Amino acid sequence: MTRRNLELVLLCVAAPLVVLLFAMIALNQGQALDMNTLGVPAGIFVAFVIAHIATRRFAPGADPALLPIAFALSGIGIAFVTRLAPDLAVNQVMWLFLGVAFMVLVLAFVRNLDKVANYKYTLMIAGFLLLLSPLVPGLGQEIYGSRIWLSLGGFSFQPGEIAKIIIVLFLAGYLAQNREMLSVFTVRVGPFRLPDIRTLLPLILMWGVALLIVVFEKDLGSALVLFFMFLVMLYVATGKKFYLAIGLGLIAVGGVGAFLAFDHVQVRVNTWLDPFADAQNTGYQLTQAIYSIADGDLFGVGLGNGLAEQIPVVESDFIFADIAEEIGLLGAAGVLLLFLCFAIRGFVTAARAKSDVSSFAAVGLTSVIVLQAFIIVGGVTRLIPLTGITLPFISQGGSSLLASFIIVGLLLRCGDEGTGVGQEMTSATSSLHANSVLGRVSLGKRLSHSMLFCSALFALLVANLTMIMVVQADYYQNMPGNNHSLAKEARTERGTISTYDGVVLAQSVPTEDGTFERVYPAGDLASQVVGYSSARFGTSGIEQAYNDTLKGKENFASWTDVLNSFAGIGGAGNDVALTLNSKIQQAAQDALAGRTGACVVMDPDTGAVLAMASSPTYDAADFETVIEQANADSSDTRLINRAIHALYSPGSTFKIVSLATALEDGVADENTVYDAPGSMEIGNADVVNFDGNSYGRLTLAQATELSANTAFGQLGVEMGADALVAGAEDFGFNKDIEFALTLYTSLMPDPDDMTEWETAWAAAGENVGENKTANHPSPNGPQATVLEMALVGSAIANDGTIMQPYIVDGVYNANGERSFTAQPTKLMQAVSETTAGRVRDVLVGVVNNGTGTDAAIDGVQVAGKTGTAEKVDGNDSWFVGMAPADDPRVVVALIIEDGEEGVGAQKAQNILKTALEVQGLL
Repeated sequence: MTRRNLELVLLCVAAPLVVLLFAMIALNQGQALDMNTLGVPAGIFVAFVIAHIATRRFAPGADPALLPIAFALSGIGIAFVTRLAPDLAVNQVMWLFLGVAFMVLVLAFVRNLDKVANYKYTLMIAGFLLLLSPLVPGLGQEIYGSRIWLSLGGFSFQPGEIAKIIIVLFLAGYLAQNREMLSVFTVRVGPFRLPDIRTLLPLILMWGVALLIVVFEKDLGSALVLFFMFLVMLYVATGKKFYLAIGLGLIAVGGVGAFLAFDHVQVRVNTWLDPFADAQNTGYQLTQAIYSIADGDLFGVGLGNGLAEQIPVVESDFIFADIAEEIGLLGAAGVLLLFLCFAIRGFVTAARAKSDVSSFAAVGLTSVIVLQAFIIVGGVTRLIPLTGITLPFISQGGSSLLASFIIVGLLLRCGDEGTGVGQEMTSATSSLHANSVLGRVSLGKRLSHSMLFCSALFALLVANLTMIMVVQADYYQNMPGNNHSLAKEARTERGTISTYDGVVLAQSVPTEDGTFERVYPAGDLASQVVGYSSARFGTSGIEQAYNDTLKGKENFASWTDVLNSFAGIGGAGNDVALTLNSKIQQAAQDALAGRTGACVVMDPDTGAVLAMASSPTYDAADFETVIEQANADSSDTRLINRAIHALYSPGSTFKIVSLATALEDGVADENTVYDAPGSMEIGNADVVNFDGNSYGRLTLAQATELSANTAFGQLGVEMGADALVAGAEDFGFNKDIEFALTLYTSLMPDPDDMTEWETAWAAAGENVGENKTANHPSPNGPQATVLEMALVGSAIANDGTIMQPYIVDGVYNANGERSFTAQPTKLMQAVSETTAGRVRDVLVGVVNNGTGTDAAIDGVQVAGKTGTAEKVDGNDSWFVGMAPADDPRVVVALIIEDGEEGVGAQKAQNILKTALEVQGLL
């Protein structure tokens, strides 16, 4: 079969693929399969048949696979542009027809590349002028951060696309003329021979041009394509690996320099390393692309069913993400295989070329297409840093498409000038024409190495795709910020979230388009606990922690639920009932209203969280606005759940821990007497009481009632740092406590880092030591969450036992069948029952006689401890309390940031009172 007949057969083989893609788009949009919907692929096929006829006439000996590969790739491109940006598809088809026309014109008028190469320096000047022309004021235009466009009237064009071709032709002529000079190393340095510095000037010139493009045009992609294309051509021409080493070194130096000097390079690299760190801003495009690719699996979601429209300008730089999502790993790998086939046929064309110019031009032109494909696909799939270039033949963009077809035309011309297989074998040992390729065997080896290199590049791309689409797919799909997963879930009714007493905090309601909208009918009630579920912003709070449960993918109540899940049969998700009581929760929020702070209310017998409030808070129905405002203003902290996501100095409430540890270890008892002056030197520095109050001599019980820091400083020194830290750890400090929501770990220092002065202040509840320094590697302490201090209170209330804290009481399926019921379990034993009782008696004195009188409730004995965490710019007011004191059923821990003295006890009193009323104890 002749080359041209084989070309025609391959065109006919590729045609059904292109038609199938357009048919799938039409069917997805509910259109009939007729000439209106299939006219575009038919027209494209006719254009390529005309190109085939032109090739028969002007380049009968050209490679038979290049034109069919270009047809398949461009057909795929037009199909996906039609799918993603139908308004731009008509222009793209026009550019395709223009590109095919230019390809034919190249074949008709460029009959000998050696003659073109005679004007190599003219080509060099023209190429560099075109490449740098966007820098001309008034002509150049910056779009999407890169200054790579020329704007003439209403017409925009990327001259760099044509400049690459012209520079390839210049380099082909230059290398053909100077290959021997570049191949001979004349400078001896020790045992090594190195090239004359003059032979390195072209390499340095290309490096400089690449840096100019990076710096001034902010076009990292084109710079990489140009430089690596030159390296490949230089290697094929000379066979010297030294040039590759020097070139890669220059790239490394230039890359590091650009990273250190320019913000836009730093942004690209940082986004590559962790696009999810700023997923709503600089990393938005890349994270959306990863989400799309991860959804593709092996066979894709179907053409038209993907969510790649979430990616800005997806039809251009990120079109490969949509390809991977909609036709799957197999389809995406097939596209990459087409590019690899293009590379192989391009290098085969170079091997067949009859002259150095044609051979090197084929290498350079092939490299432009292959490198551009690798760099953009590698960037979109996060294999390498993302650069803003198009995917040849496929991406929307007239300049790129036109340049790609001109490259095909030139490659066909190079192939038509080929020697033929028979002559290739003969020419290896016989004399050739003066313009023939010299050293054909050596050239063949270098081209084979180049083909292997390209194969390795595309194997890396396929391996990376497999990692994202198969191995890590579940990880990406379940990321809290994956709005693609959330958008798909919008068609499934998500389960409700409600309080223990039945107040609905979150539910899904049907909309007119058949999807479900997540609504939050309870306003700001427990909004930070519930969190949000958004296609735009992801999930947080219980919505995040119980995401699979609410979607119906976990906590199955029956075998029917299990089978439906495995079969992919959608249904309503599971309902989650919290331990929160709406009345207690509202009381806690009312206590914090207008203040900054947090509160946790617990049942010490079970570990159930009855209320968890944080202030400032927000109306859950307005969460998207709140997120936008928080992103714009870092001082907006309404989204932060301070009860579990903030560490505070616990102030004198930590004296509960110090007192319990001293009693448990027998270091002191309630009647041990201490001097309690207003100030006392301990460890060569002062420990002072609040406001400098002097209390004379006090028993330990009285020191607790009056919150005497100097007395507890002495107690801390008597216990020692080891015992104090060990006692705190028995209450949960330095422990990662399991909880449904993310919980910060409360901290104590390493005892070996603590000075005597730090130990004294720590016993009083103040963290005064160095924090993670060379002299003090551990954090200072104590630092506690509000939930941790509620656990401290619960230990004293529950005879020394800390129960596992939990905030979800049960899970129910759509039929009301219960699939999960929380079971109270013991977390740890902080102190003995006897010690807990003794501490509780002392805390009764705090409320009756000491600093906590504002927490007293008529008819019920309250036990508790106030705290004032002293800061440079204000003091935080704490209270940890429990009631009834003889058999506590409720524990409250509360902090008011920058609160006046005693306000913590005042606010906690009403919360305790409400909780006791709810439980029928008041």
